[in-house]
Amino acid sequence: MRYLCWMICAPVAGIMLGTSVVSGQDYPNKTIRIVTAQVGGSQDLSARMIAAGLTASMGQQVIVENRSGGTIGGEIVAKAPADGYTLIYTGSIFWTLPLMRKTPTYDVLKEFAPIALATREPLMLVAHPSLPVKTVKELIALAKARPGALNYGTGGVGSSNHLAAELFKAMAGVNIVGVQYRGVGGAIIGLVSGEVQIMIATTVGPHLQSGKLRAIAVTSAQPTKLYPGVPTIAATVPGYEATQKASMFAPAKTPVAIINRLNREIVAFLNKPEVKAKYLSDGVETVGSTPDELTAIIKSEIARMGKVVRDAHISAD
Repeated sequence: MRYLCWMICAPVAGIMLGTSVVSGQDYPNKTIRIVTAQVGGSQDLSARMIAAGLTASMGQQVIVENRSGGTIGGEIVAKAPADGYTLIYTGSIFWTLPLMRKTPTYDVLKEFAPIALATREPLMLVAHPSLPVKTVKELIALAKARPGALNYGTGGVGSSNHLAAELFKAMAGVNIVGVQYRGVGGAIIGLVSGEVQIMIATTVGPHLQSGKLRAIAVTSAQPTKLYPGVPTIAATVPGYEATQKASMFAPAKTPVAIINRLNREIVAFLNKPEVKAKYLSDGVETVGSTPDELTAIIKSEIARMGKVVRDAHISAD
């Protein structure tokens, strides 16, 4: 009878256990790890805010683990168990960097499960005051009249401001030459000194206030309260959009119930008025998308930026 009971009960218990795992009813029951970029950067600070919010709402400790390098964090999380206890919080470079490599180390859409687009940071098209343009229309006209004569600064090959500028060139049909600097800070110094005439960047507020740079337009699809009164590039170049995005992912095959639970918790945190205000004070907009919305964004950007990378022969190898 004991043997018969074991034969009958064991499979039932297994089914029940499996159902529990798939439904995520006991999740989380241990520490959750969020892998992100180097200490002190905007992604690190954002990841720590989200980790603190999840710790409070989910009743388990959520810790942040910093990893430098463009692909190291992705490689770690791709190989982690698909149980919701190892996540990655990363920027748009997560899906644009593989486009610039001959042999990518991971496939974002195959090896990761999108959870939520958390934040979006518009960039700004700025110019040196000596450049006789004040609008995107005037800039395009000048660039077309003087092909190859204007330069734009960038913080490095494949950086967000580099790709944003190349996308602008492609969509506006202009020939503006890129000048690579070691980091965004160096590129901004080059712009302020007049070495280059334009740049698409963030963290240029003080230079705008002092008159050392001129704001032309923002890169978001719609006007943003972060830069009141500044028009969008898209108003002149329809369909243009290039923002720095930060999103949360889990390893592929993580149970849908766990993905949905994490999404609900993250979105609820990002929608808190005090959290929105904090991010806005740092120059960032909260989003809080669904997993499907994030997937659609990634597919769209891979298609669009993939063409830009190929046509401009951009390589990060």
